Amino acid sequence: MILKVQLDENATCPQRAHEPDAGLDLFSREDKIIPARGSAKFDTGVHVEIPLGYGGFLESKSGLNINHDLLSFGTIDSGYTGSIVVKLYNMGDADYLVKAGDKISQLVIKNVILAGCTVVPQISGGERGDGGFGSTGR
Repeated sequence: MILKVQLDENATCPQRAHEPDAGLDLFSREDKIIPARGSAKFDTGVHVEIPLGYGGFLESKSGLNINHDLLSFGTIDSGYTGSIVVKLYNMGDADYLVKAGDKISQLVIKNVILAGCTVVPQISGGERGDGGFGSTGR
């Protein structure tokens, strides 16, 4: 699959660091500080045309997550063609400076099932039933 991409001024085309990588790196267009225990939004200036039956999922860069306590996540629906905005969360105790051109997140394209919903009087359970949040032990 080839994604159609439109770029705003100073935007960088999403790219893989290595050919078999699952994610396409997204880049910052600006210098910005993410405060400790805070967050910041980055407009990447990247617009993508995601085909019907697929979704774009923003995933944290592992290096930013492991080394700097930064997280990102989000979903891009196939009908959305606006600029991708990444919100980075700083879970650490120190401010983090992002510079223009830095990798800030990755875009992973995945198949999605376009399921509908119907209301029923009762759903069939299973062994687990409504047990959750620690019900299976440690």
